[in-house]
Amino acid sequence: MRSGESPNIDDEPQPLVLLPVGGHARIVEIRGGRQLSRRLLGLGLRVGVELDLLHRRGRGVVVGRSGIRVALGAGVAEKVYVLPLD
Repeated sequence: MRSGESPNIDDEPQPLVLLPVGGHARIVEIRGGRQLSRRLLGLGLRVGVELDLLHRRGRGVVVGRSGIRVALGAGVAEKVYVLPLD
């Protein structure tokens, strides 16, 4: 980055709760323990998976992937870090 340029926020991982409704992103990190990672894996959500944020209720979210919808509470959604995609 050259001096005077502002960093592109889309290049930085962000918590899933900050993704706008309709946003498309890739999971890049799960900031939780082994139990959380296993639980998300059981739902089909792991690092590298692309998903869409379909709906928001409070800080909880509903994400979609390959025709499957998964609801995540605020605590979980705050620990899943994504990289927004165009």
